[in-house]
Amino acid sequence: MTDKTPTAKTPGQRYRWSARGFIAPGVFLVAVLLYLPLLWTTFLSFTDYNGLGDPEWIGIENYVEMFDDPQFIGSVLNTLLWVGGTLLVPVGIGLGVALLTWNLKGGVWLRLPFLIPYALSGIGVAVIWSFILGSNGALDQALAAFGIADTPRWLVDSPLNTVVMILATSWQAVGVNALLFTIGLQSIPKEPLEAAKLDGATGFRLFRSILWPMLRPLTVVVIGLSIVASLKTFDIVQGMTKGGPGRSSETLALTMYRETFVNSEYGLGSAIAVFLTIVTLAAAILYLRQQLSSKNEG
Repeated sequence: MTDKTPTAKTPGQRYRWSARGFIAPGVFLVAVLLYLPLLWTTFLSFTDYNGLGDPEWIGIENYVEMFDDPQFIGSVLNTLLWVGGTLLVPVGIGLGVALLTWNLKGGVWLRLPFLIPYALSGIGVAVIWSFILGSNGALDQALAAFGIADTPRWLVDSPLNTVVMILATSWQAVGVNALLFTIGLQSIPKEPLEAAKLDGATGFRLFRSILWPMLRPLTVVVIGLSIVASLKTFDIVQGMTKGGPGRSSETLALTMYRETFVNSEYGLGSAIAVFLTIVTLAAAILYLRQQLSSKNEG
């Protein structure tokens, strides 16, 4: 005769079930707010859908149309320019500001002017820089005061319009990068720095041998966040040029918005959204894998 007395749960089992109960609401919210919309968008990318009626399944036609569009290729190139520009300018200048001010008395006040623009929204930055760079704007008038009348068409000519928008974004992003790098510098133990200085390491040699290797974990995070943010650039381009003139300054996010909400091509817009999601995930994974493999080899 078998004993059917239920086995008492161990404290570890009770703890695991309690933990699952606590995380269940979070998992449910992520599923509803993230995964279900992603699955729906993926489904729409294989359909012809204008927002009314039922989606009509058309297979990969949206993806074929997307890659056959020269304007889409231009959006991809503009997005890559954003990735490169936002890595070189705001990250590089932010690191420079941090290095110049982290060990200075009152350095926090020197970093504050760089940090204030970060409190603005992307549209707010777009409004400010549109006033500065627009036709006969503040910059043109300032140059005219010095006798320079033939000024570039900052927001009209391509790729100049993309370059100046990258600079506008950099004005906003330098401060937070400088803050992150300063936190990393302040967490470096003093003993290695003092030993290196006793050995005669100063200036660039100190940075290359001590500071940069110790900043590497934080740099991985800063660059990773910058890559993801630049791939999704939308608000400042929409606020300054709306992707124009024509579509010369469009990014992938702006192309997705235009096809979906302006042209009511929900299927094509969903295909662009899926492509952008895949590119963003691939860039993040490849970058992190490369960094982790380099760390293991070191």
